[in-house]
Amino acid sequence: MQSPYYTPNFACMKREELEQLLLKRHVQPTAVRLMVLKALSEATQSLSLLDLDNLLDTVDRSSIFRTLTLFHSHRVVHGIDDGTGSFKYALCDTDCDCEHDGEHTHFHCTKCNRTFCFKNIPTPLISLPKGFQLTSVNYVVTGICPQCAAKNRS
Repeated sequence: MQSPYYTPNFACMKREELEQLLLKRHVQPTAVRLMVLKALSEATQSLSLLDLDNLLDTVDRSSIFRTLTLFHSHRVVHGIDDGTGSFKYALCDTDCDCEHDGEHTHFHCTKCNRTFCFKNIPTPLISLPKGFQLTSVNYVVTGICPQCAAKNRS
């Protein structure tokens, strides 16, 4: 059974594959960019700037932020406003040719604070009044993830 979580299999990618992923998106691979990409690829959920800053203690926060901004503009990552006040980032699929910014459902666990992408649950269609133009949708469901629910049962 396939997991409903968006967990692309990036973790086993070698440096050359990570470099190719960046080049495919027209991003020049640098040491810092590869470190950020590797950290994102090994994550099982979306990460905030603070999460990456803690993981990459040898890289200054401003470099991580600039890298995330570049990745976002080149569709290497999508950004998630999960309502916690901390913007999160997750890798786009390698074959993603998205023209949208994360228009799929996100789930935020109120116990562990993790945010998950659900690629197989599309956002509801929104019908706006005449004259309004939709540019993006942020659909976040909050609750308790399976891991935290299992801990509660124990």
